[in-house]
Amino acid sequence: MQLQERIELLVKLGTYMQSDNEGWAQIKHKASVENAWFAPEFIHIAVENIVNNFLQKDKLTSWAASYQLPAENASPKTVGIVMAGNIPLVGFHDFLCVFITGHYMVIKPSSKDDVLLKHLVKKLYEWEIVVQNYISFSEILKNCDAYIATGSNNSGRYFEYYFNKYPNIIRKNRTSVAILDDTETTAELTRLAADIQQYFGLGCRNITQLYVPEGYDFIPLLDVLKEYEWLVENHKYKHNLDYHLALLIMNSKYYMSNGSIVLAENVSPFSPVSQVHYAFYTDVKAVEAALQNNEEIQCVVGHGHTGFGAAQSPLLTDYADGVDTISFLKEL
Repeated sequence: MQLQERIELLVKLGTYMQSDNEGWAQIKHKASVENAWFAPEFIHIAVENIVNNFLQKDKLTSWAASYQLPAENASPKTVGIVMAGNIPLVGFHDFLCVFITGHYMVIKPSSKDDVLLKHLVKKLYEWEIVVQNYISFSEILKNCDAYIATGSNNSGRYFEYYFNKYPNIIRKNRTSVAILDDTETTAELTRLAADIQQYFGLGCRNITQLYVPEGYDFIPLLDVLKEYEWLVENHKYKHNLDYHLALLIMNSKYYMSNGSIVLAENVSPFSPVSQVHYAFYTDVKAVEAALQNNEEIQCVVGHGHTGFGAAQSPLLTDYADGVDTISFLKEL
């Protein structure tokens, strides 16, 4: 397949993903039923972000041109992709990178997210049968020329062991933080609330820790976070909220809550579902310097950093862990 053919197919896929096609609606419903964390509202957000930020013809064309991708990949390799399943279609960018570069791929989807992408690939098969040569699925990845694997710190160690003989990108646990300076407007805090609560806070780009100046007033933030009170209707989220709140109370820990989320002081950037950690600072430059060298941090939101509300809306060039996937694939 020619590069331009692949781009045209991706654009067609984006149009389909935004359509009211009955089959697509049924697949999205099936995904939300099979995984209680995949709320219909969050599937919709994931789809809209992918279509608007990734699957636009001008963006795909410019992206490919910036890497001087050839019209045809003269020596395609087979890339094994181990996908995560923490949020809907979280592995789509890896799929997109391999497809746009003209390599073959074998995908091992997460059991938590094996409905949406399989359906979309099936549509590509229907539109262009040659795609079957480029994309396949398997529960076991063998005989690939390279691997891209995303998982926890524990699974990452296994990936490193099994794939260390091959070119690879291995991603482990990461999370995101926000630096507040107490000049944020209500509109900015409202967008920050989305960065915190979209996808129930399960994404590596979700904000799980806040850095705030001494004496910071949390009330305005807790107020705008009430927009996500409906999350407690999800039994998994409510269980987490009750459990971790009980732990704080039993351990006589100070906390703040609006009934649907808990703020607790903690130095760890990783917070449990339904909870956000915060830490006070006196020198914002020291905080920024420390975060710059912290391999656990995926994204920093705040003035002078990623904009409020943009954490979960990455662009084509916002590569996970800062590793340029296209450059990696070009070098195979």
